[in-house]
Amino acid sequence: MSQIILKVEGMTCNHCKMRVEKALQGVSGVESVKVDLAAKEAVITGDVERDNLVKAIQNAGYSIVE
Repeated sequence: MSQIILKVEGMTCNHCKMRVEKALQGVSGVESVKVDLAAKEAVITGDVERDNLVKAIQNAGYSIVE
């Protein structure tokens, strides 16, 4: 199990935060998700590919800062 930290661009409110959390929780292999709106950061724990997490965030309408 690993921990992945992604910088998420485009979140402006609590609704955005919840939308990103829900998108990430839907990815197979994800154990837990913590999204920090102020830091614009998502911390994901689980056995999951980073690319799958990035796609889930992009599909939800947000972007990743590399």
